[in-house]
Amino acid sequence: MSNPLTIGRYTTRFPLIQGGMGVRISGASLAGHVALAGGIGLVATAGIGLNSPHYDGKNFFTADPLALKDEIAKAYAIAPDGIVGTNCMVAVTNYDQMVRASCEAGAKVIVSGAGLPLSLPELTADFPEVALVPIVSSVKAAELIARKWHKGYGRLPDAVVVEDPDTAGGHLGEKLEKIGDGSYDQYATVRGVKDYFRSAFGAEIPVIAAGGIWDRADMLHALAQGADGVQVASRFVCTEECDASDAFKQMYLDCRPEDIGLIMSPAGLPGRAIRKHIDAIRNRDVSLAVRCPPGCLKNCTYKAGQERFCIVHALDRAQRGDVETGLVFCGSNAWKSDRITTVQAIFDEFFDLASGVPLEVVNA
Repeated sequence: MSNPLTIGRYTTRFPLIQGGMGVRISGASLAGHVALAGGIGLVATAGIGLNSPHYDGKNFFTADPLALKDEIAKAYAIAPDGIVGTNCMVAVTNYDQMVRASCEAGAKVIVSGAGLPLSLPELTADFPEVALVPIVSSVKAAELIARKWHKGYGRLPDAVVVEDPDTAGGHLGEKLEKIGDGSYDQYATVRGVKDYFRSAFGAEIPVIAAGGIWDRADMLHALAQGADGVQVASRFVCTEECDASDAFKQMYLDCRPEDIGLIMSPAGLPGRAIRKHIDAIRNRDVSLAVRCPPGCLKNCTYKAGQERFCIVHALDRAQRGDVETGLVFCGSNAWKSDRITTVQAIFDEFFDLASGVPLEVVNA
């Protein structure tokens, strides 16, 4: 039994979106198996071409969309009837290209953050069946996107993800100094976004809570607080199906709460990661005088002046197993990882599938 979630033309069996995790942490295997289990599986598009047969070390922007299309096809081979989508970062240089490649490959949903996806409807105009879902951390950001989309393109988001910067992993949509200062109320934001669409447009837009959702209790709390569904990312890392290396997964299994903290990404955004080897990441790129071969970010302090490190290669190294000089992004609850499990087992736990009791009853 389930609590279906309808986003655009698509209705999931369960109100759960698997968060996008790059580089290649959420690839075809994880996204496909989440879709097979009845959720929405997202392939993270950022840097996906690096560890692909299309990449020759110099053709980043050619390899990226080709690799993405391969990955989406592999996900659909796992879940032919599932809902497979992509996570597209606004901050990347080839954002337009990766959005179009997502559509051409058959992505049913595009979730987009790390900046305001103001042009997303224009980029997907030839693919009206694709559901568009921006990520925000404030009502103000949702308002900006909605006004732009409604005025410029005559449409609204099919859903909105409200991400909690105090708990989410990876790049965060908040100023560094405000993260963790106690001022953010995620569920007030969830309700505020829902109320805004009702009052401004008379529309019931699904709002998805993201960040810190680790187990069934977290999900039920989110639903009780007004969310229509949840986005879950870090919890899926320690699964057999996750596309990360075993060494990457072991970092989650071994980490403690104090190992998880904030960094400043070369993209100019704060991010949450396991900080254990952060100095080694910096020292590697500086000592090897690594330049910026792909130019993957629109704004990058490493590209501009070799500040910090090359983030796409740091993420790629970790995904492949070099966690000594690779960057391991994670949410605040990653330390709760205690075993390698399966995607289906997580769905069984979240939705109490063994009991056969409808989620609607449990949540009443």
